[in-house]
Amino acid sequence: MRLSADALAGKVPLAWRAFATVVLLSLALLALVQQRASILQTGAEVRLRTVPVDPRDLFRGDYVVFAYEIGTVDAGNASGFRRGEQVYVTLKPGPDGFVRAESVSREKPAPVAGATVIAGRVTSTSACARAEDGRLDCSGGRRRLGVSYGIESYFVPQGQGVAIERTEKARIEVVAAVSPSGDAAIKRLLIDGKPVHSEPPY
Repeated sequence: MRLSADALAGKVPLAWRAFATVVLLSLALLALVQQRASILQTGAEVRLRTVPVDPRDLFRGDYVVFAYEIGTVDAGNASGFRRGEQVYVTLKPGPDGFVRAESVSREKPAPVAGATVIAGRVTSTSACARAEDGRLDCSGGRRRLGVSYGIESYFVPQGQGVAIERTEKARIEVVAAVSPSGDAAIKRLLIDGKPVHSEPPY
């Protein structure tokens, strides 16, 4: 006679079940930490132009929310994108060293010399572009996608969030690491080209 999964689980002492649950959760957490560490250690570095938006979370310490220049992508001839859809954005460095979004696609494109592919999620299918002076350009005639990359929120040491948020946007730079799969993590935060915070791998 076969026992059901519930019956088998019922025969395992409660202490052992609790221990197994803790072990599984610990392994899952360790896997996430290791994945992020791998991105930071081996991912391709890209320089991102940023605009800080939000200074503080009282429950979790200081943080900065960044709006990236690459957060607005010209969809070109592509169409039919939906909010929440995963996309891949090809980044190429401009003359100033900051990367710019060259193209967007649903499938991960083949590697190209000098380019980096980052994975993101569509947040808007009619996004406004940010002009050089920081103002938003919402003029029609172009299909723009708003895209998030999972690196928009960044926690900093207590007391630094407000200072960073008030810093002129042109002085702020983020260096992110991008893995071959397209996952990204913030590696360093710079003001006036000088590091103000570096993220340890662990």
